[in-house]
Amino acid sequence: MSEWAAALLVGSFALLLLLRAPIAVALGLSSVFTIWIYDLGIPVLSYNVWAGIAKFPLLAIPFFILAGVIMEKAGMAGRIVHFIRLLVGHLPGGLALAAVGVALFWGAVSGSGPATVAALGTILIPGMARVGYDRAFATAVVAATSELSIVIPPSIALIVYGTLTSQSVGTLFVAGVVPGLVVGALLGALALVLSIRRGYGGEEPTQPGQVWEAFKEAGWGLLAPVIILGGIYGGVFTPTEAAAVAVFYGLFVGLVVYRSLSLRSLYRTLVEATISTSVIMIVVTLAGIFSWTASTIGVIDRVTQAILALDGSPLLLLLVLNLFLLVVGMFLDAISVYYIFLPIFIPVMAHLGWNPIWFGIMMTVNLALGQITPPVAVNLYMGAHVAGLSLEEVWREVWRFAAAAAVGLLIVAYVPQLSLWLPWALGMR
Repeated sequence: MSEWAAALLVGSFALLLLLRAPIAVALGLSSVFTIWIYDLGIPVLSYNVWAGIAKFPLLAIPFFILAGVIMEKAGMAGRIVHFIRLLVGHLPGGLALAAVGVALFWGAVSGSGPATVAALGTILIPGMARVGYDRAFATAVVAATSELSIVIPPSIALIVYGTLTSQSVGTLFVAGVVPGLVVGALLGALALVLSIRRGYGGEEPTQPGQVWEAFKEAGWGLLAPVIILGGIYGGVFTPTEAAAVAVFYGLFVGLVVYRSLSLRSLYRTLVEATISTSVIMIVVTLAGIFSWTASTIGVIDRVTQAILALDGSPLLLLLVLNLFLLVVGMFLDAISVYYIFLPIFIPVMAHLGWNPIWFGIMMTVNLALGQITPPVAVNLYMGAHVAGLSLEEVWREVWRFAAAAAVGLLIVAYVPQLSLWLPWALGMR
């Protein structure tokens, strides 16, 4: 029975994806159909729905999403972009570097790749195009760097990973800093080299007084990740508490300091954050049911045993797993991949003695690439929409950045110390 049940579960899921059903729908329908056909207990669905989301660390997800939307609507993103542009925008290739720097920084606020592209793309892409940058190239820079929003803390993806593997979310946040900066440096170096080769100039030189004024305006936004991450790393509050602090900080800046939020705009902000949260939590719930179904019919145990039975070097196995995740990440979002495949990878990690913190960062960097690799490339779709371009036009530029990020992935995979030395230095074991 288990072979036929596995074939039904995986086959119906793949068929629904081929029919272009949303990932959440494909996960849910294939699971429910298999549970019904093989009489695994339909009543268990209600328990699994509750168990999938009734976890304290997951409370950080809606709070961080709301904080990111509030800060963007309050005008923090625009002020930070203006400051960085005045700082380096006059240099050859300076606007490309500014785009990389701002996207990395805003990733430490939003925790979401598409949200970062949406918040920054409407400002950075037209600004780069006005001074001669190719519009597709500008979109590629923003979309590619924004993928690191799920690596650099606070990260929604790392919250889910920590919850599923019973690892400290705070430690994962610390571990993601250096790898995120390493991959970001590779993307920035490529953007700079390509900009100089193509003769992309900078904006008009600015006066020191202008830079100082812009810094003062952007100061409240620049403080946001310092307060959020500093509080977590300093042990002042947990990641979940930090998310709530971020919300109230954004409200204070938007309502009291900048006075850019009104009650009407605040209502729209809450609606937008609620919709984004609902999408993620629906995926979390249905992916959890899919994972439970696969475990019940024995799929996870059999695949795990097959992986462990492979003869060869652990380094070669690591390469194979990364290639597998690269392909999977082209079709599924990070949260779905965690729920479907982590039950398989956890025993493999334990058997081979791999550090789960390092593995989580490596896996997240890998899945971040999926945000810019078609067919399910959410960052590219968002960037193309913002820039008014086709996906093909953007892909002709972004593939170079995907290759650079892949190099960064190999470094993170085969140099675990990049992920582990900062948590060790801070006493997080």
